[in-house]
Amino acid sequence: MTTHDISITENQVDRVPNIARKRIDNQIMALGHSLFTLGLAGIGVLSLGSGDFAYTWQPVPQWIPLRHGLAFISGFALLAAALCMLARRSVRRAALAMTLYQLLLLITLHLTRVLYSPLDVGKWLGLAENLALVCGGWVIVCSVSPSQETQPHKVQHNTGWPRVLFAGACVVFGVSHFAYAEVTAGMVPAWLPYRIGFAYLTGAGHLAAGIAMLLTIIPGIASILEACMISTFIVLLHIPGVLHEPGSRLQWTMLCQASALAGAAWLNAGFLARAKTAVGISPRGGDFATSEN
Repeated sequence: MTTHDISITENQVDRVPNIARKRIDNQIMALGHSLFTLGLAGIGVLSLGSGDFAYTWQPVPQWIPLRHGLAFISGFALLAAALCMLARRSVRRAALAMTLYQLLLLITLHLTRVLYSPLDVGKWLGLAENLALVCGGWVIVCSVSPSQETQPHKVQHNTGWPRVLFAGACVVFGVSHFAYAEVTAGMVPAWLPYRIGFAYLTGAGHLAAGIAMLLTIIPGIASILEACMISTFIVLLHIPGVLHEPGSRLQWTMLCQASALAGAAWLNAGFLARAKTAVGISPRGGDFATSEN
């Protein structure tokens, strides 16, 4: 066996773990895609059913002309875009439309409120939650490439801004847990001891994850832990809330919003992991490149 043959064999063996990691990355992305889409579709259905916007997550003033009709249009747009995001042929265009719509809401509704009350953490929290949804849609747009051959380069090139913006949103999440510790503790299940401690603990978790992603200190692990924590909120807080008050539009809205946020978190985690795998394997299956994470 020649040296060239040995080199090829070693490369093939080394690529096996990366292929397995790529499958895991794709599963994480699929989980995030499903939660993100279902959550936004749910918000759309609730808007269509109530003829209203999603409470503080879509704080459209009451004095806006034709507000009732605009709520129906918003609900229909969210539902239509979410359904199109489930179809392979339309996922990229639908995700782009969803991202632009969430960006419009962020600028017109949340950013203006922050500029008017820059010291109000609650206003920043609304902006951060909407920003996380923008990042979720952005990740889908970037990860679905028209050409599979150029996908690794495209993924690698686009990881920066979604990661930074989502990390910033996580920092705001953490600050809000400390600023509104009593309110946060009130949402913790009664059967858990020392609920105020859980409020501070989860706030610290948000802060740690956001800072780790901002400073690129094990950002992949930080993003996965953040996604796990937000998903835990759905199981411990929002699903029981819906079961306790099945007729409450607020509880259903909180569940759908939390699902969309969890989806965005998993999309961010999968995006970072996929980018690392893409850096590790060149498009032609040659040697490994240097991984940033």
